[in-house]
Amino acid sequence: MIVAVVLPGLCSDWSPQRAAEFLDARQKEWFGWPTAKSVGGPCVSCHTGLTYLLARPALRRALGEKEPTSYERGLQDGLRARLEKKTASELSPNGKEPFASQKLGVEAILSALLLTVGERGSETLSPEAKQAFDRLWSLQIADGKAKGSWQWFNLDLDPWETPDSAFYGASLAALAAGYAPSGYRRRPDVRKHIGDLTEYLLREQQSQPLHNRLALLWASSRLPEAMPESTRESVVQELLKRQQPDGGWTLESLGSWGPHPEAPPSSGSNSYATAFAAFVLEQARVPHAGAGLKRSLDWLRSRQDRERGYWSAGSMNKPYDEGSMQIRFMQDAATGFASLALLESR
Repeated sequence: MIVAVVLPGLCSDWSPQRAAEFLDARQKEWFGWPTAKSVGGPCVSCHTGLTYLLARPALRRALGEKEPTSYERGLQDGLRARLEKKTASELSPNGKEPFASQKLGVEAILSALLLTVGERGSETLSPEAKQAFDRLWSLQIADGKAKGSWQWFNLDLDPWETPDSAFYGASLAALAAGYAPSGYRRRPDVRKHIGDLTEYLLREQQSQPLHNRLALLWASSRLPEAMPESTRESVVQELLKRQQPDGGWTLESLGSWGPHPEAPPSSGSNSYATAFAAFVLEQARVPHAGAGLKRSLDWLRSRQDRERGYWSAGSMNKPYDEGSMQIRFMQDAATGFASLALLESR
């Protein structure tokens, strides 16, 4: 009798091992890219660093790896090394405004999230996570239309760096708060900051593209007050109505987006849009979404490049030179979220 053995690194329908190898190779490039250099180690981006630090530990567990990769440690060490940088001039001594202040806001949010998510289940914050939250709250905007949010990159680059993207960043801050221990969230000073944040998210969400509201739906899985149950339901329904017959989602369906006349053409279901939507549906845990979620996961399983490990996705903004770092930014995010979605479904 022949017994079939499925190795953890090579599932019957997709390869976590190949995905991990692709993501590691991209971090090797990132660590050597001059533009990514920052105090203490490379900066952490939404497309390449954030998704790596979310997906790679999950892949590591699935593959039975015992230790974090050198890139996981390097990115985390960089976040820790920059925790004491509390002003734009400290973080970016030669930076120009408003970019320097925007960079500080992004750094504060991602540090709080990524230094806390690994501590889930703990009853107390580590000293480093507490320091990250202290900086986060100190930079929260205290008045005006943006009260409750943070400065965020505005570079006319969808989907993460436009004026609307401040809402995406605030949703990640809400996710970070949701991962913090309940005792920390109950502190009066912290409750005030979270209250200002949720008021901003409730006030601004109707004007946001579906992509950013999905980020808030994700955050509400950890911090329910960030999105009322009725709104969660309506966002899920809207997402499912926009699902394509093949099970995926187009980039356009997660908009609306700003005009980018030089953007490479994109048609049909898109790996990033589908991976992000599927992952968020899993986090939302809405029972009636099961059929749509299954179709999206089937779509993802069939779209991995089995030789090189990635899910293909191109820029929404403009063409980039072949072989450049930027040409694969959306691919990095698609591969990270596709891996997370498929691992969650195993």
